[in-house]
Amino acid sequence: MDLSRRHVFKAGLGLGAVLLVAGCGDGSSPEGTEGPPQRGGTLRVGAIGKSSKIERDPHQTLSNESDFLIASLVYDALTVPGADPNVAPRLASRWEADAQQRKWTFTIADGARFHDGRPVTSDDVVWSLRRLREIAGETKVPVPSAADIQPAGADAVMLTCAAPNSQLPLLLRMMTFVVPQGTTDFTAAVGTGPFRLESYDNGNARLVRNENWYGEAPLLDAVEVTLFESPDAMANAIMAGQIDLASSVGAVAGRMAETRDELEVIRRPDDVAVAIAMRTADGPFADPRVREALRLAVDREAMVAQVLSGYGTVANDILGTADPEYDTSIPQRQRDLDRARQLLTDAKFDTAKSYRLLTKQEAVGEVESAKVFASQAAEIGVKIEVVVQEANAFYDETWLTAPLYTVNWGTNDSVVFFASKVMYSRTKWNETGFRDAAFDKAYTDALAAPPGPEFTAACREIQQIQHERGGYLVWGMADGIDIAARSVHGLPTLGGYGRVQLERAWLSR
Repeated sequence: MDLSRRHVFKAGLGLGAVLLVAGCGDGSSPEGTEGPPQRGGTLRVGAIGKSSKIERDPHQTLSNESDFLIASLVYDALTVPGADPNVAPRLASRWEADAQQRKWTFTIADGARFHDGRPVTSDDVVWSLRRLREIAGETKVPVPSAADIQPAGADAVMLTCAAPNSQLPLLLRMMTFVVPQGTTDFTAAVGTGPFRLESYDNGNARLVRNENWYGEAPLLDAVEVTLFESPDAMANAIMAGQIDLASSVGAVAGRMAETRDELEVIRRPDDVAVAIAMRTADGPFADPRVREALRLAVDREAMVAQVLSGYGTVANDILGTADPEYDTSIPQRQRDLDRARQLLTDAKFDTAKSYRLLTKQEAVGEVESAKVFASQAAEIGVKIEVVVQEANAFYDETWLTAPLYTVNWGTNDSVVFFASKVMYSRTKWNETGFRDAAFDKAYTDALAAPPGPEFTAACREIQQIQHERGGYLVWGMADGIDIAARSVHGLPTLGGYGRVQLERAWLSR
């Protein structure tokens, strides 16, 4: 998915927002002690990926972190994550809605051009959004049909939603990459982004500064992206000085890097959700009492300590813990083995059987989390067999259908975003088969409400339902961990899509 499904990103409000295009430095790390930012140099970045899963089409599922990084530097989305507010302009310099919040107009940034010199037109944006909606459905572009994406003059597009939607700029932050109208061959990678493709070889790429980018010119001369098949290999490369930045390398490597004077650990707090999806529609976990028992079986502090090496925080079975609307009044679920056993008895759950928990080597710590959970579930009499699948097989055979499996999401700042992508009954990516009329109403109420008390109330209802009877066991939130050489500055500290905005990064010499 993106970007895949796992790179779902930072959201924002923004009714009637009119924002200026800026270099997205809101989430960047401080300049450090090397003086003002310097122009020049090549940043060597390592990113996780599999050669067997390389994807060049920016509208398809980008399973590889390396592919996602390359696409995000070459192509521009309409909107991107920001710090405050948490949605910022990119290829769309501003947006505004009608009084009903159904018709949204997005204006293309002044001076936006493709890498081959062609100006970006509304026809390019319309064609790209229609193509993305055809490939990924309403989950990526939340309008009823392609006909609801129309030009609004030469430099703007109008999206018409089926119902009021105050969150559309937020929901468009994921993968709304714009390409020239009619593009089907992406070998040349003609985009509008801050860097343009110079060379590509089996998942590895060299990108050079786009001198004609409509935003503030990037500082780096070039970015070289190297695909690594494992976090260990990438960690070894940064320790040996073969790369300057190891992206999303994980907690174990972070601990090692903390002992090295020449390296810096960049932490993105509460960046990644590694959760357990329990199917609610049918199967052994359809009874909410069984799901509650499994949640009560988890020792969350131990999970954070063992799986994340302490680089994370305990979570409360709600996705979107960094959202300003996150409801801290919902009591933190605590471990209660006696209550868990009683719930299993009440539900007549068959503890004589063994249940498969399917996982894959994708997010750092994902497999380990499954194993720790299995050992904890055994204490309430639930036998869990951890099965590690190859990622392609997982997404072909397991995802969206299996009774019990692990998931990971690289974003965390919007309750509504997660509701729209993985819990609303009409979403294409309903990971737990969740169908709940009250939840759907709370979600649509949130979209219909302007920022304020009504929106807050609807967001709290979404969270309360998810906490009580949803299909996720969210035991903790992992920090995003990058390791950088001390010569690297200006790196983004935002999570999700924000972590790949490298146009303000620079190198001291």
